[in-house]
Amino acid sequence: MPSPDLTTLELLKRLVAFDTTSRNSNLDLIAFVGDYLKGYGIDSELVHDDTGAKANLYATIGPRRDGGIVLSGHTDVVPVDGQDWDTDPFVLHNSGDRLYGRGTADMKGFCAAVLAMVPKFLSRDLSVPIHLAFSYDEEVGCIGVHGLMPHVAVPGMTPKAVIVGEPTSMQVITGHKGKRSYRVHVRGLEAHSSLAPHGVNAIEYASRLIVFLSDLAARIADKGPHDELYDVPHTTVHTGTIQGGTQLNIVPKDCVFEYEFRYIDQQDPQALEDKIRAFARDKLAPQMHAISSDTGINIELVNDMPGLEMDVDAEVVTFVKALAERNDHAKVAFGTEAGLFHQRANIPTVVCGPGSIDQAHKPNEFIEMEQIDACEAFLDRLMDRVCEN
Repeated sequence: MPSPDLTTLELLKRLVAFDTTSRNSNLDLIAFVGDYLKGYGIDSELVHDDTGAKANLYATIGPRRDGGIVLSGHTDVVPVDGQDWDTDPFVLHNSGDRLYGRGTADMKGFCAAVLAMVPKFLSRDLSVPIHLAFSYDEEVGCIGVHGLMPHVAVPGMTPKAVIVGEPTSMQVITGHKGKRSYRVHVRGLEAHSSLAPHGVNAIEYASRLIVFLSDLAARIADKGPHDELYDVPHTTVHTGTIQGGTQLNIVPKDCVFEYEFRYIDQQDPQALEDKIRAFARDKLAPQMHAISSDTGINIELVNDMPGLEMDVDAEVVTFVKALAERNDHAKVAFGTEAGLFHQRANIPTVVCGPGSIDQAHKPNEFIEMEQIDACEAFLDRLMDRVCEN
């Protein structure tokens, strides 16, 4: 069983050593955290995925009542495949004031700091509970946290706020963009390339739809809506992958591509989706069907991750600004689980955590020691705020 007095750095070393790349199981890390908490007499509730190979963890410290604070972090990390690391990405490496390793910034640094605070939380008389929520598969679309929602918003135990500890350099984030991602399968009709007009070229029709997406992105960038708190102040539309065709002298039968849009709160994502589907249905499909009725375009919604939009005067924003000892706030383009906590569980949520998103997903990912220190001080102030007077 883990030692009950591990520091943030010692815990971060343990957490980084677990290769929790999203394609892998996270159960070894979850078991470690569960054993660590059990050493303090804290029970953990596990919520597994359908395969049983992954799990969320939810634990409560303090009184069992409404009004608590959720400290939320994801346990999975992005792959290191093809990246040029100077050190082993799954061995914490300390160089100067930087700690290198996969997940140090995104976001095992926050998880380690939270776990290191457990004995301090237990040593004080908490007036409301502190809940720990550690999820799986955030990096592939915030998939795992969905299973946590029914376990968080429980009558008599409903938290008043969630703090998602994604890397924000301890700045308070009140909003992030929502994201919808899609997979498109264009079904054409094969023919010899010398008889190209007799076939339906799936790649060409896919390309026409992709150009429509690109033109739509340009119109949104020009006409808006805009939100200047974002570094990219408008909704974006992006095509990321494409596969099609078998050989140059064959009119391609199939083409599959993926696209996404990351939308600001002022943009209706369903209206965007409807516009894209209408173009495929009303403009492209009739031309394809004129040659063969077996052709078509299927657009599948793969992931729907809601955005976050908190009133800057909301109690949770003021509360977390006090903990961070900052008066500023911002919005970020990258997605987090905060939108799900706020929209699906109806709990006020902000994002605030150690490390810089500029380091996330890169080779030689690191977190600076001053960020660890700032997070520990943040959690100390949280403890003071939720203790009995």
